[in-house]
Amino acid sequence: MPTTTTQDRTGTSSVTALVVVLVAAFMELLDATIVSVAAPAIAADLDAGEAALQWTLAGYTLALGAGLITGGRIGDQYGRRRTFLIGLSGFAVASAACALAPSAGILIATRVAQGLAGGLMVPQVLGIIRSSFTPAARARAFGAYGAVLGVASVAGPLLGGVLVDADLLGLGWRTIFWVNVPVAALGLILGLRSLPESSAADRSRLDLPGAALAAVASVLLLLPLIQGREWGWPWWSFALMALAVPVFVLFLGREGRLLARGGQPVLDPALLRIRAFANGLAVAVLFFGAIGSFFFLLALYLQFGTGRSALDTGLVILPYAVGSVLTSGVGVALIAKGGRALLAAGALVLALSQAILLVTVHNGPDPGYWALAVPLFVGGLGLGLTAPSLFNLVLAGVPGKDAGSAGGVLTTVGQIGNAAGVAVLGVVFFTALDASFADGQAPLSAYAGAFTGILPWQIGCYLLAAALMFLLPKRPAAEAHH
Repeated sequence: MPTTTTQDRTGTSSVTALVVVLVAAFMELLDATIVSVAAPAIAADLDAGEAALQWTLAGYTLALGAGLITGGRIGDQYGRRRTFLIGLSGFAVASAACALAPSAGILIATRVAQGLAGGLMVPQVLGIIRSSFTPAARARAFGAYGAVLGVASVAGPLLGGVLVDADLLGLGWRTIFWVNVPVAALGLILGLRSLPESSAADRSRLDLPGAALAAVASVLLLLPLIQGREWGWPWWSFALMALAVPVFVLFLGREGRLLARGGQPVLDPALLRIRAFANGLAVAVLFFGAIGSFFFLLALYLQFGTGRSALDTGLVILPYAVGSVLTSGVGVALIAKGGRALLAAGALVLALSQAILLVTVHNGPDPGYWALAVPLFVGGLGLGLTAPSLFNLVLAGVPGKDAGSAGGVLTTVGQIGNAAGVAVLGVVFFTALDASFADGQAPLSAYAGAFTGILPWQIGCYLLAAALMFLLPKRPAAEAHH
């Protein structure tokens, strides 16, 4: 999409602009992962139930996913700099509200607000990078962006453990949110001085009704999945899930009519008729659904079951992040040759890592550090081979004119898959946990049994995702690379 830019910046101002948007991207990804390690401390302090903990994670990712496409369009229409700074301000305010939350319900509400602010902020990052750098410097800027995302994946669990265990000023888990406030404030000060303004030359009206229908369909599906156990699975919880289907059909019908009138919908229904793209959406749901739930449930097992501290939990998870950083560059470099076979290999490595972990915990409910670290490191290797190149490969099967909107939809579906994974596998985990406690099992045995109960489901997700990857394009499109 063509863009208009108020100025072409180079030198110090462009570097400062890059730092501002990279720090914001780092902060957002950090908040997506850091809460998993802090979840047990949150549960203890706020007397949060199992469903409340699930919503603390799923509410954020669902709101972020719902806001990404609309946030991108708002930036195109009203200016990416302006939208980014508003999103960053909202993220800071929502973070402070999370840190001050007196109850689980208010924490969930503020996490949703945080996700919506992230949905405004994140889509502007790549657009600002494009408008801040000359073509020659742009590749290095995108490389720095990729490196920051890798570092954030390493830092999230570890920083969460450090902050919770340090209990700075007696704030405990609340410091994981307070830390965002001064960082965002500095970003705002620097951003106001250094960020260039840019917007799309070809503007269209926002499809807010379409975005609202998609969000309603997602909530109708996820709400009873997460709350169903606490409700006692009444008949109307299943009716709510069933109602998600006609709402989604209504959404598709509206999008088709909007497109026929020359508007720009959230989702072009014609994209779903492209086999590679439809299969890519299924892969994204399976792949990110398994990943999204894993660290949350692993942290509960490690802290409530084995009695590890938040810091010890972060240190156990660290090898996974290190493994993903080690192979992410390899995955990007080899995707042109390896194509879908390389992605499938990464998914199979992830399945293998979960199988090793299953055997390890089954043979002893409280394994030592290295017994856990080795399979987690293997899983990180698989993630690095697959995740960085998955979207490029899926989009290779989409016409170039639709690549932008298809990319937004794919990213959104990945976030929804993440939230769905927390919901569905959380039900499996907590149902098994309740049954174990009803049988009089000790916490270590109960949590170990519940954790090993979700691992076969995750293995199945990765195996099915690997099979579907062979229905994707063989190679990424040349133009998909920066």
